[in-house]
Amino acid sequence: MNAVPRQRRVPVPLRPTAIINRLIKEAPLTPWRATNDPVTELVLTLLSQNTSDTNSGRAFQQLLKRYPDWDAVLEAPVEELEETIRPGGLARTKAPRMQALLAMLRERLGPEWDASRLVDMPIDEAKRWLTELPGVGPKTAACVLLFSLGRPALPVDTHVHRVAQRLGLIGSRVSAVSAHDLLEAQMPPQRYYAFHVALIRHGRRVCHKQRPRCHTCVLRDRCPSGS
Repeated sequence: MNAVPRQRRVPVPLRPTAIINRLIKEAPLTPWRATNDPVTELVLTLLSQNTSDTNSGRAFQQLLKRYPDWDAVLEAPVEELEETIRPGGLARTKAPRMQALLAMLRERLGPEWDASRLVDMPIDEAKRWLTELPGVGPKTAACVLLFSLGRPALPVDTHVHRVAQRLGLIGSRVSAVSAHDLLEAQMPPQRYYAFHVALIRHGRRVCHKQRPRCHTCVLRDRCPSGS
């Protein structure tokens, strides 16, 4: 008689703080530091959509080389802007979207492009202010708040979303948009940066979309999706 294979017992998922601690123990994170001003971060995030960091970085450098300031980007012929950012991909879509974004930002921020008001706004108001901008969703708003200003916001990109689902922190049908609030509620605000960066790194190195490397994963014993 053939033996019946033993089914893997589904473990109790780890909570976010425990996940962070395991991933940091495996590979320490670099401390948070401000990256760019909010307007620059918005433009960079737009350029990074649906492309690699290398390509978006190349497009951004081309942008800085050609235009002296945001007013010049806003006033450039759209075809010229499209050609400038072509290395980043989807230039025909991103060029007019960038100018629409910058037009509303200049209207709101004035000729000095001063976004310092976001520092003191209540966090929910700051998120609303940003997501009212054309093409800005919860992830982009959270990136600006977290990386530019060090404010408590948790960006959920494709890696964070996938890994959080596999670890049982959110349901399989929860969208990336809905995941922002659900994940933020599960941990102290001071852990948002570490969670975001650690899960992105884990998603890129181990928990791939296709053929995840479960045998090397430090979370495997408590992962409901592990093999």
